[in-house]
Amino acid sequence: MRKLALAILLIGSIALPATSYAAPATQPSTQPALNWIAWNDDAFARAKAEHKFVLLDLHAVWCHWCHVMDDTTYRDPAVLKLLNGRYVTVGVDADSRPDLANRYEDYGWPATIVFDASGKEIVKRRGYIAPAEMASLLQAIIDDPSPGPSVRAEAAVQPAASAALSKDVREKLIKQLNEAYDKKNDGWGTTHKFLDVDVIDFCLQGERYTTKDGPSLAELAGGTLIANTNLIDRVWGGVYQYSTDGDWFHPHFEKIMSFQADNLRAYSHAGAMWRQMTPSWRQSPDLKTAEAIRSYLKQFLTSPDGAFYTSQDADLIPGKHAGSYFDLNNADRRKLGVPRIDQHLYARENGWAVTGLVAFYSATQEADALTDAVRAAEWIVAHRSLSGGGFSHDEHDAAGPYLGDTLAMGRAFLALYSVTGDRLWLTRASAAADFLAAKFAGDAGYVTAIGVTPAARPQVDENVQLARFANLLYQYTGKKEHRATAEAAMKYVASPQVLATRNWLVGGILLADQELASDPIHVAIVGPKNDPLAKLLWEASLPIGTDYVRREWIDAGEPPLPRQDVEYPKPKTSAAFLCANGACSRPMSDPETLRVAIQKTLFGNRE
Repeated sequence: MRKLALAILLIGSIALPATSYAAPATQPSTQPALNWIAWNDDAFARAKAEHKFVLLDLHAVWCHWCHVMDDTTYRDPAVLKLLNGRYVTVGVDADSRPDLANRYEDYGWPATIVFDASGKEIVKRRGYIAPAEMASLLQAIIDDPSPGPSVRAEAAVQPAASAALSKDVREKLIKQLNEAYDKKNDGWGTTHKFLDVDVIDFCLQGERYTTKDGPSLAELAGGTLIANTNLIDRVWGGVYQYSTDGDWFHPHFEKIMSFQADNLRAYSHAGAMWRQMTPSWRQSPDLKTAEAIRSYLKQFLTSPDGAFYTSQDADLIPGKHAGSYFDLNNADRRKLGVPRIDQHLYARENGWAVTGLVAFYSATQEADALTDAVRAAEWIVAHRSLSGGGFSHDEHDAAGPYLGDTLAMGRAFLALYSVTGDRLWLTRASAAADFLAAKFAGDAGYVTAIGVTPAARPQVDENVQLARFANLLYQYTGKKEHRATAEAAMKYVASPQVLATRNWLVGGILLADQELASDPIHVAIVGPKNDPLAKLLWEASLPIGTDYVRREWIDAGEPPLPRQDVEYPKPKTSAAFLCANGACSRPMSDPETLRVAIQKTLFGNRE
């Protein structure tokens, strides 16, 4: 999720390199097939009545090693005998249950968790488990059901006293990020290589964090963006989830919405910055990569109604490594078929897609990208809305609601407002924030779901994104409640217990801290929305390359904006203003003058 943070390192984890795996010949079994049931209290009631354990198989529709495990481990006679005799088997698609996915994200997909009948965890395992190993594990649990070393008590989180990181902590996180860069292969991560949009966004703003003997963080971001293009499908576009082996040349071929949306944002932001610096912006390699991802979304993950599907499988034939398939051209691929598309229409994934498309539109002003973003957002409003401003995950959810759906849609609404000036989107964003604050506040941070078993706990990346969303919303609305939500989420993120769990995935934390301590770039267009000059000025303000922007269109024919901290002059013609600390620049009525002023704001203070 995505983003997803530490889970990104582990999702789809494998026990063996894909190139070395050879499935054993399947032996006919006299054992009955497994009866997979849903995750609910009935599973534990049955386990108690029948003196059994509960095995949870947490998998993903797109996951290669989940397919392999289905075809081998869960067809093995010895495994079937043990499971049918002493276990209640529960199968859950991780994408359908954000509460379970967030709880067990460190265990990758497939994740295998075994509980006793009271719901107490006994074993947690990540990745593919071969048949013989699984049989041994199941028998060992029967022989001794005491919790194994994989089950540890959850550390209590004490929220930080302040929402702001101390100077020492901030510098430590920046150093942590800088030192974790892989100078040999580019990018971060030693085993899995992928792009994290928050890290990229922070680093693109990090020219001032230049070390004495090394490149700036902005240069590290550039190297990662280039290296990550190896994960772009050269035929259909879209980005593969990650590469193994510590380099960028061993992709896992699933295409997941969180990665499509995050990569689209990252390359669009970089392309927008390129556009600010050069008149040849249409040749930007970053925007060309963004276009390849946007094209994939359009062709493969868009439903007939305009909402977005969830993912595309890594395999053409479930369980069979598809490297040779993805080496083919379009015609040869289609002769063999197209890997399965997961056609669920989740609010969360659509919010991610909308935000990515808005970033692409901001960088390029390609009108159909905005049209598609609006269409998807309106579909979710029509089909996933809950009373009070929140959103369900799917049409019918087994539990929840989940924080991620309303958060993703709230961010999408605010992004749409920032590029359209349409007050309806701001109203919807505010309602989403109010729903989140009312429903998900916990003792420390905001929990990932309500009405679920086991009780949900906060998830770091959701709290990071909530802090950033609520703070930016506060910049637009001036509502103290929105700022309070941002600070409560950030106090959880800034706790020593949370910070101790992070490796190089600290970009979102650093961005949230930076944003809560400063005002966004503030661009105001004063003039009628039907005035051609005002429209040109508005379009000139779009390609900024960061989410932290307060962009407003003041039309005398509309009601006043909710936050009126600036008194704008009344120019004779439509004009633009760059504002900060309650004061504004002189009026600018030339789009190029505005572009240069924004460029100086973005880059003028870099040493």
